[in-house]
Amino acid sequence: MDNLGALSSINGLNGMGGMSEIYSNLQSDSASAAKASALKQSIEGLNKETTDEELMEVCKSFESYFVEQVYKKMMDTVPTSSLTGDSSTASLVDYFKDEAIKSVAEQTTSQNGGTGLAQTLYEQMKRQLNPDIPSADL
Repeated sequence: MDNLGALSSINGLNGMGGMSEIYSNLQSDSASAAKASALKQSIEGLNKETTDEELMEVCKSFESYFVEQVYKKMMDTVPTSSLTGDSSTASLVDYFKDEAIKSVAEQTTSQNGGTGLAQTLYEQMKRQLNPDIPSADL
């Protein structure tokens, strides 16, 4: 039995509906992994020549990504129903659910200063990139 078949039987997913659910989860995970990879590259590209605006933008991107992941994990705790219909409908619902979560996370972090995580990260990273700057100047 191949890995996908083993995963399908372990999770009790049988038939094409189960395969579609696994594929949908893999798509969602790969999109999330791509976003995480791009964010990691942005963070690794920071240095002493990075402007304050660039640093804050990276911090805000991280805050948005973090909030998005929290919302997704919260949604995983909500029981699913059989109202979504067949597997193709479930995939479509999952796509729009992911897009809605992304949009809500962006709104959460852009309104009223966000959660404060971006500002805290900004101050910490600014100190690490320029250790000779006194904390009062941040």
